[in-house]
Amino acid sequence: MARLSILEFPDSRLRKVAEPVIEVDSRIKTLIDDMFETMYAAPGIGLAATQVDVHERVIVMDISDNQQAPRVFINPTIVVLDETLGEYDEGCLSVPGFYETVNRPTRIAVTALNQEGETFTEELQGLMAICLQHEIDHLEGKLFVDYLSPLKRQRIRGKLEKAQRQRA
Repeated sequence: MARLSILEFPDSRLRKVAEPVIEVDSRIKTLIDDMFETMYAAPGIGLAATQVDVHERVIVMDISDNQQAPRVFINPTIVVLDETLGEYDEGCLSVPGFYETVNRPTRIAVTALNQEGETFTEELQGLMAICLQHEIDHLEGKLFVDYLSPLKRQRIRGKLEKAQRQRA
């Protein structure tokens, strides 16, 4: 397994829409393993392939406290089961150090492939539903900062660009 580099906002590659996975083969399985290693090391609870500059529809997640509940969603599609929105303070490995309130549906159904290429459908709620929607946004080239006011988004962009210049 290998740790992958995580792209940071405002990197334009984060805006690229991911392509569907055609076959869950050894390359995709290696990507999944590498994404888990990267996510756990960051540390985070979700990671979309777009964030590691692979533009295919692959998401890994683990919202457990002890990294014992890894989940894989390949080519996920969701249906909102309840329009009631939940308010969550979201953070993002591609927007390090920032947390902002975002409203999203808290009950969804997802259909996806697992790491073996088998189709499954499952109802998700609460943090798992919120996290999956956040990661699917990445596959669509969208970031949680897009839900914020232009002023907040520009402030975050400026601070991250300054931090990136200081590291370079």
